[in-house]
This record gives sequence, C-alpha cells and structure tokens, in this order.
Amino acid sequence: MNFQSYPDREFMLLTLADRIAGELGDFLRREGRASFCVPGGTTPGPIFDTLSGVELDWANVAVFLNDERWVPESSARSNTALVRSRLIRGEAAAARLVPLYAPAERPEELIDALADGIRPHLPISVLLLGMGMDMHTASLFPGADRLAEALAPDAPILMPMRAETAGEPRVTLTAPVLQGAYNIHILITGTDKRAAIERAVGLSPMEAPVRAVLDNATVHWAE
Repeated sequence: MNFQSYPDREFMLLTLADRIAGELGDFLRREGRASFCVPGGTTPGPIFDTLSGVELDWANVAVFLNDERWVPESSARSNTALVRSRLIRGEAAAARLVPLYAPAERPEELIDALADGIRPHLPISVLLLGMGMDMHTASLFPGADRLAEALAPDAPILMPMRAETAGEPRVTLTAPVLQGAYNIHILITGTDKRAAIERAVGLSPMEAPVRAVLDNATVHWAE
C-alpha cells in the first residue's frame, strides 16, 4: 500500500477532496463519464462538503455507496441519507445517486435488481473507503456470514451480509468490485486505526478484510 500521513485532519480532508476532484475530472474528460464510490459514516463528511462545491460535469457522475444498512432513507442510520445531504447538493446536485437499498423485508429479495443498477458504472473510477477497528471495510466484516463468498474472485457485484457487530443486515460491494477500481483511497484517523491497518498487512483477508484492497490502495492518515 501507499501510506500518506498528514500534519492534521483538516489538511488531509482538503487535500484528498482536491485529489478526488482531479481524478473524477480526468475520467470525465477522457471517458465522458465517471463513477464515485463512497463510504458512509461521518469521517468523510468534510470531503463531501468540499466536493459538492466543485465545478465538475456532475450530470455524468454516478455516485454509489460501498455498502448500506438495510434501512430506508428515513432512518437515522441510513448512509444514503447522509450522502444525499452532504454530497448530492450544490454543484454536485446533478450527480446520479445509485441506490443500494429498496423497500423489501430482506435484501435477498432485491439484490439482483440493485446490482443491475451498479453494473453499468463499473469499473469504479474513484473509490473512497473507510476502515473499522476490526479491520472491516465496506460491509466485509471479520466473521460475517458470507465473507468467504464476498472475497472470492467470482463473487457477484453485490451481496447481502450479516455480522454480529454490524447491527442490521447489510448490502455490500464485494472484494473483486472494490479491487477493480482505478483509484482506491482509504481514509483513516487516529493512532489506533494506523496500528490496525499496519497489522492488517500481515493478515489474511478473512482475518482483516481491508487486506483485500490494500495492495493497490493509497491510505490517507492523520492523527
């Protein structure tokens, strides 16, 4: 992995937002379209805020999440709602937000239709990931019920995932889709997360799922 450390979080977030904007712009100029795959949670919020004000051809950018909890946007735990409020506004309001949730009791009922929505936007142009202290990324959790399937080279685009630490059922992009991204960025903060990602380098993806994407990723870290 390419590890980049920054003197403080604000500088890291601004620098990374600028880099992502540049990568998206390159794809738009070259291909006429781009895809931007993003994490949930609050850490990337300032990056979204900055990007929402950047002048790009957002109408030709597809935005979708790495993973989503199986909850509607009305839920306080919806990552989709967070991305819509922080990124899909201002200049970026024209971007297409591709869903990873649709109303159904179980994700298995609609997983194929949701995957069909993602398929035209692959490979991912720019992928931004986070990582938990347990070294999970997206909803690839250690000990998850279908982790081995999601890490396999022939994994489908999307899979339902359930894990003891995950709360609700999840829908997640699988390892081959994440690995296939042209630009992979992992955003982490704090000394504990730095120690965790350094530990992940020596573990298997089953033990540390983030390991599946580390070889071609740039890790951005600030204390």
